[in-house]
Amino acid sequence: MSVKLGVPSKGRLMDKTFQWFEKRGISLARTGSDREYAGAVTGIDGVDLVLLSAGEIPRELAAGRIHLGVTGTDLVLEKLPLWEQQLQEIAPLGFGHADLILAVPKCWVDVDTLDDLDAVATAFRAVHGHRLRIATKYHRLVRDFLRDAGVADYQLVDSQGATEGTVMNETAEAIADITSSGETLRANHLKPLSDSPILRSQATLWRSRSAPVTAAEKRTVEALIERVE
Repeated sequence: MSVKLGVPSKGRLMDKTFQWFEKRGISLARTGSDREYAGAVTGIDGVDLVLLSAGEIPRELAAGRIHLGVTGTDLVLEKLPLWEQQLQEIAPLGFGHADLILAVPKCWVDVDTLDDLDAVATAFRAVHGHRLRIATKYHRLVRDFLRDAGVADYQLVDSQGATEGTVMNETAEAIADITSSGETLRANHLKPLSDSPILRSQATLWRSRSAPVTAAEKRTVEALIERVE
């Protein structure tokens, strides 16, 4: 058996993760074609590379099927409600920065804060006969954030596609989504609320608390963590 390290399987996040480990003397490489999810690790013995989608990594860590994994803070906190009991945060990687924000139409000139949104949501229901709709992929994080802020008169609409387009398509009145530059928001005539974001996320290395390990595998995990910390 070997220690399994889960890494995003494609794109900028994979490339940046490979570079981050390379700077610490551990080389990760994809082997085979782009359609093959196979990889190799050199620079440390006893570690296998597992290429997964970033969204799968929290689940695989929590289930103990991989020992270590790189994925965003947003995905861990959204998918694992008791994440501290299941995972240990090892190191933020310093890239993949994005904020989970609430955004409303730019033409809502009187809506700038959560208090404004709360007032508009109450008025919206009185006028339209249904609750103000917020499109998002992040139901748990958004629901907890709005509850803590005292906003109650809304409904979450699931969005697994282009969330920013839901307001223009009239399937939602507001959105909660990850943004890094804000360009897509502006292109869709949306503006973020001026309050602090729901969450500031970045790519992070996590350790599973439930993955079974032999004495040798435990030493390998600890040696890898020592190298990267």
